[in-house]
Amino acid sequence: MSGRRGFTLVELLTAIGITGVLMSILLPAIQSSHEAAGRLQCQNNLRQQGLAVQGHLAVHKHFPTNGWGYRWLGDPNRGFGADQPGGWIYNLLPYLEEQTLREFGKNKPPAQRHAALAVLMASDVPVFHCPSRGGGLQPANPIVSPYNATFAPMVAKTDYAINEGDYVTDTQAGPGTLEEGDKADYKWTDCRKATGISFQRSAVRPRQVTDGLTHTYLIGEKYIQRQFAETEQDPGYDQSMFAGVDYDLNRWTIKPPIPVGEEWEPRRFGGTHAVCYFVFCDGRVAPVDYAIDPDTHKNLGNRLDGLAVSLAP
Repeated sequence: MSGRRGFTLVELLTAIGITGVLMSILLPAIQSSHEAAGRLQCQNNLRQQGLAVQGHLAVHKHFPTNGWGYRWLGDPNRGFGADQPGGWIYNLLPYLEEQTLREFGKNKPPAQRHAALAVLMASDVPVFHCPSRGGGLQPANPIVSPYNATFAPMVAKTDYAINEGDYVTDTQAGPGTLEEGDKADYKWTDCRKATGISFQRSAVRPRQVTDGLTHTYLIGEKYIQRQFAETEQDPGYDQSMFAGVDYDLNRWTIKPPIPVGEEWEPRRFGGTHAVCYFVFCDGRVAPVDYAIDPDTHKNLGNRLDGLAVSLAP
C-alpha cells in the first residue's frame, strides 16, 4: 500500500504567508476599483440631475424653486412655482421619469393626501444617492415633521444639495398652513439678497445668471457628519429629500467644500471622494479640490457678482 503524504507545518505556514501577501496586494486594487466606480456613478448622478434641470427650464423657463421651508413637503396640486411648498428635488421628479411619485396624493382629500405623502417620503430615488455613502432609507427627525404630511419614521434622503450662493438667507419652517402661506400679507423671509440658483420661493431664470452658466455652481455633493450618516442627528441629514428649503436640500459657498468628517458644518458642500463633484448651470460636471481658493469657491456660488471665475485647469 502506497503511503499518503500530507502538508508539513512549514508548507502550511508558507501557503498562509503567500495568501496573506497576495491579499495585501489585491485588496487595495479592489478598493481602488470600487472607489473609481463610485466616482463615475456620482458624476453620472450629477449629470442626470443637470439634465433634469434643463428639462425643467425648457418647460417652466426658470430653475427649480426650493419651496417654503423645512416643515413642508411637496404638494402634488400646486405646480412648480412660488406656490409649491416642496423643494428642488420634488420639482425635478417629472424630468427624471418619476412623474408617478410627483402625483402621490394628487386631488385627494387632505387626510388621504397626507398619508400618500408619507409614502412618498419613504420612496427612494437612487440618482440622489452617492454610491460611496450609505443610501437607502434612514431615520427622520420627528421634531421637524412636516405640516402637510403624516410623519414617516424612515425616509429617503439625498447626498446632493443645490446652490443657494454665498449669502445665507436663514429661511425657517415657513407658514403653518397652506392658507396662511397663500395670504398676500404673509411675511416671508426676505430673499432678495440671495445669490444662488435656488432658494425659498425662487424662480431664477437663466438670464439672471449674469456671471454665465459655465461659471456658476448648480448642484454639488453635500457634507454630512460621518458619525451620523445612519441617524437623524445631523441637521443637514435628518429629513426627506422631498421637503422644502433646508440644510438637507441646499448649501452655501461661504466656505470651501470639505471631505465628510466629524465636524458640524451643515452649510457646506463636501464629499466622500478625493475631490468634491459639482454640476454647473450649463450641465458640465467637474471636480472641485478641497483646497480650492475660498474666494473662487464663493464666486462660483454667486450668479451675479460680476466675477466670472473658472476652475483652474
